Amino acid sequence: MPAGVCGCCGPLRPRYKRLVDNIFPEDPKDGLSKSDMEKLTFYAVSAPEKLDRIGAYLAERLSRDVVRHRYGYVVIAMEALDQLLMACHSQSIKPFVESFLHMVAKLLESREPDLQVLGTNSFVKFANIEEDTPSYHRRYDFFVSQFSAMCHSTHEDPETRTRIRVAGIKGLQGVVRKTVNDELQAIIWEPQHMDKLIPSMLFNMQDAEDLDRVGHPSTPSGTGQDGEENPAVLAENCFRELLGRAAYGNMKNAVRPVLV
Repeated sequence: MPAGVCGCCGPLRPRYKRLVDNIFPEDPKDGLSKSDMEKLTFYAVSAPEKLDRIGAYLAERLSRDVVRHRYGYVVIAMEALDQLLMACHSQSIKPFVESFLHMVAKLLESREPDLQVLGTNSFVKFANIEEDTPSYHRRYDFFVSQFSAMCHSTHEDPETRTRIRVAGIKGLQGVVRKTVNDELQAIIWEPQHMDKLIPSMLFNMQDAEDLDRVGHPSTPSGTGQDGEENPAVLAENCFRELLGRAAYGNMKNAVRPVLV
């Protein structure tokens, strides 16, 4: 192929793809390119109709990097997503959110604890964003199931097990905050979700009581002796928040799993 043809292939790529590619350095250790990220953010804010394409392309790159175990680039992709969500949440971001949630799900399905925690942290940031318009079709069934499973982690390394459980509790708390005030997401109170969410909280609260009995006292604060977060305290706080947000008609489904 003539050199001239090869030389013009790059500029023919859509601008949004070139902007996304530019935020990734040659060496992932260099981290997200801040100046190029500012250009991508400005473009996304100026042309919100391109957000869905930006999200889809980022999802494509992230999926490829997860398969290839190029986790440095995965971290950069999620950092970029977080910044785009914060900058563009006042725009119409529904298609972009779908790509974002797909990427979070990809990380949660990974067997790598670091990726599970990374995905959870991004989901929690997303959960704290107030969207301008409600979502009619978005469901969080997968996230309730996955975060609940993380709450019951049996990883052989105690520190890693605690990290995964803490992430699972935070993820469930994020789902609760994202859904309880949305009338369209009242499905979160249905038994199939409460039967996963409530036992996950109680399991971590009970696990702390078991440790107390064998001489490993838990701390009353949210962090342990080494500064790590305490799953029992986080679970109790999440449980209290859930019951505090329950309307009278939903209280039965929330309390029944406790009695069981």
